[in-house]
Amino acid sequence: MENFSIIASPMTKLLRKETKYEWNADCEEIFQELKWRLTNAPVWILPNEDKDYDVYSDVSKRGLGCVLMQNGKVVAYASQQLKKHEGHYLTHDLELVADYDFTIEYHPGKANVVADASAGSQS
Repeated sequence: MENFSIIASPMTKLLRKETKYEWNADCEEIFQELKWRLTNAPVWILPNEDKDYDVYSDVSKRGLGCVLMQNGKVVAYASQQLKKHEGHYLTHDLELVADYDFTIEYHPGKANVVADASAGSQS
């Protein structure tokens, strides 16, 4: 959603330790706007493991986000606001978080060794 972090900013500020949680008319208005945008957004597609994915990412002094797409349609997205101290990072350092090339390979039926190993160590 375009400008999500900016729109949601007054609500996410309520979650800070130093802020008293107080739901007011502005928060309600923002909540209703976000609810409308999320429920009226274009329908996402289910991923097709046989086709390539495109990942788009960006970062600003306010937050970072990425979108996973396939055939020009959104499969999933993630975004988050930067923490207060992260806003002081150099632009170059922030870009390193959001801008890099990689390949995702999916191997159906193969065990996830890392997840299996960590699950075993929790017993």
